[in-house]
Amino acid sequence: MLRSFDGVEPTVADSAYVDGRAVVVGDVTVGPEASVWPGAVLRGDNGPIVLREGANVQDNATLHETVEIGPYATVGHNAIVHHATVGRRGTVGMGAVVLDDAEVGDRSIVGANATVTEGTTIPDGSLAVGTPAEVIAEVDGDGWATAGDRYVEYARNHAATSEVLERGTIRPEGTVRPEE
Repeated sequence: MLRSFDGVEPTVADSAYVDGRAVVVGDVTVGPEASVWPGAVLRGDNGPIVLREGANVQDNATLHETVEIGPYATVGHNAIVHHATVGRRGTVGMGAVVLDDAEVGDRSIVGANATVTEGTTIPDGSLAVGTPAEVIAEVDGDGWATAGDRYVEYARNHAATSEVLERGTIRPEGTVRPEE
């Protein structure tokens, strides 16, 4: 759902994918080939939210206040990014939290369920885990850094092949019968 707030409407690039079950409110920019997945909430009512080209915000993630997600960066399922920045091809793992004025560097990974506390900088190419998140290793290779590319393809496929089905009941053979 796209919703205006205080006269400001979200801006979504033609090549972007925003699932119908996502909530995108106010001063939000979804760049080319970026994607926002079911249950995600991007609430731009107290500062702009910007998803750069190819960035993806996965299921049930929450972004609020001033947030920038860099090109081809990933915000994983159930993650929270609040008034913070994620760099180019950075990854915020599932259930992780990135708090006010924190910066996640280019090609860095915040591990699942980690908490990046206020004002913390995770340097480029680092793996940070724990609560509070601490850098434990350098990231080598492109494994996680290519997640953004995969999500561009997933989004294209969803946009081309998904359709909203009528509410109904499922028959034993798997077909849907509309409710009477």
